[in-house]
Amino acid sequence: MADIKQTNYTEDDIKSLDWKEHIRLRPGMYIGKLGDGSAPDDGIYVLMKEVIDNCIDEHTMGFGKHVDIVIDDKMVSIRDYGRGIPLGKVVDVVSKINTGAKYDSNAFQKSVGLNGVGSKAVNALSSYFKVTAFREGKEKSAEFERGVLLKDHKEIKSSEENGTLINFIADENIFRNYHFRNEFIDSQLWNYCYLNAGLVINFNNKRYVSKNGLLDLLQHKTNPDELRYPIIHLKGEDIEVALSHNNDYGEDIFSFVNGQYTTQGGTHQQAFREAYVKVVRDFYKKDYDASDIRTSIVAAVSVRVQEPVFESQTKTKLGSQYIFEGGPSMKKFIEEFLAKELDNYLHRNPTVADSLKKRIEQNEKERKELAGIKKLANERAKKANLHNKKLRDCRVHLNDDPPAKNKQEFISTQTNSTIFITEGDSASGSITKSRNVDTQAVFSLRGKPLNCFGLTKKVVYENEEFNLLQHALNIEDGLEGLRYNNVVIATDADVDGMHIRLLLMTFFLQFFPDLVKRGHVYILETPLFRVRNKQETIYCYDETEKQNAVKKLGNKPEITRFKGLGEISPEEFGKFIGRDIRLQPVILEQGDHIQHLLEYYMGKNTPQRQDFIIDNLRVELDLIETI
Repeated sequence: MADIKQTNYTEDDIKSLDWKEHIRLRPGMYIGKLGDGSAPDDGIYVLMKEVIDNCIDEHTMGFGKHVDIVIDDKMVSIRDYGRGIPLGKVVDVVSKINTGAKYDSNAFQKSVGLNGVGSKAVNALSSYFKVTAFREGKEKSAEFERGVLLKDHKEIKSSEENGTLINFIADENIFRNYHFRNEFIDSQLWNYCYLNAGLVINFNNKRYVSKNGLLDLLQHKTNPDELRYPIIHLKGEDIEVALSHNNDYGEDIFSFVNGQYTTQGGTHQQAFREAYVKVVRDFYKKDYDASDIRTSIVAAVSVRVQEPVFESQTKTKLGSQYIFEGGPSMKKFIEEFLAKELDNYLHRNPTVADSLKKRIEQNEKERKELAGIKKLANERAKKANLHNKKLRDCRVHLNDDPPAKNKQEFISTQTNSTIFITEGDSASGSITKSRNVDTQAVFSLRGKPLNCFGLTKKVVYENEEFNLLQHALNIEDGLEGLRYNNVVIATDADVDGMHIRLLLMTFFLQFFPDLVKRGHVYILETPLFRVRNKQETIYCYDETEKQNAVKKLGNKPEITRFKGLGEISPEEFGKFIGRDIRLQPVILEQGDHIQHLLEYYMGKNTPQRQDFIIDNLRVELDLIETI
């Protein structure tokens, strides 16, 4: 046995961190992953959310009808018009852990933030933070740097409306090379408005407001031409539901708690799924298979819960079993609501009831037709997984059960779980050798995938590549079993690589659209150039970066053009998929409808698509000419 180094363990080894030091040392426990802003759950958006949540809580309690948000470069300003922080507690509320009004359920009956951490985390993780409270003709402000109080301003008279203003700049030592993407902020703000009908949010001169709540949400998220029946919109005390069916595969369910978008679902989402199945079976008096009832559903469910329990500080998954202490279980509450309201709706609207029945029976027919093919394909996949090397797996997966110890830290690590989908032995070999084996997996394609546009799901099981890929991701029965938070397409930046990327995107959008809608799919950006001299090496991702690098290094530096991932050594690759990884998120904009997109890019040639290709080819040729 190897010698074990002896170390002393004394009182000097026991350390106590103050609140800001602990947050900065373990930010993942408080805000999930860090990131650079290229993913909707990156830390900079969580910082924004923590502040906005407080504004929403004020609105929910009946104080303040609008919120003003401005982002100027990296300075974020968020102003609500609620009651304002009591002036004598302005410093304490943002700098003393476990301090706030939300421990008093009378002040905040059904708020999102209940543990007094959110604003403190924003403060500790900001290079500059200022809080200003306006209350009853007076104002009080305080300024901080990384959680340390810089200046405690005296109270002064003010003509401002009551409320609170927070200004902060996220610390670039924590969030390296970050930038805000308006697409993610846009989605985040719309969700706040859908969940709080009548609330007005102004963001950089754009106005967000919803009159019809979840009905507006589904109208924005779906193509009305593809809905099988008009959206059913139901409202009750502490619950709101909107639902319909379309032509997509899978389930697309948006769930919310107290105005918080629970991206990982939880007890309320599962209760809705089960209750919906029961009510539909009871209405039609037929024991339909649950998957036939839910396949192609698009729905949104929102509940209000007293003192909700979430499974992480970032509040993405609800753990509460009850609406309030001593009240009905989550399942019983939602089931009783749907048993009354949805049943009544279907009885009053026989045309809708008939359309829903036809959708269910169509799902049933397709499922039975696929049954034999699926069985054979799954047996092949199981047998292949015993000896193939297509998947080099990692150790931590998104749906792993957290250990009893270090649960929060483990959950934050799960958000970094990533699978790289690449083509060719050399490229997959480089990634495999340089990856983080705890959180990064590699799936190697063999040649170009099939163009599956317009094909049925039968092709997923008949095509070995697609079948093995869906099994690697574990998404055959929906996203609940998804093993990786980030699905990254890693292909060469040439014509063939772009084609493979497009074919993979077609596969996901055609058969697993919610994987894209939920922000799990990314494109890996790798450098096009390496510019170096004897003292320094700079990797450049575009022509502008290359020109700047040449100017910086001077004296005719060596310039290498990477033509493929296989040309990048494992040692170099490690730099591109580590902390400084660049990921381009695949984003569906509001109003983008999947079948229209696929028809445009993968359907029959159209003059519009030809013009698009020619225009982009000119850009690529211009780039090549500069090399």
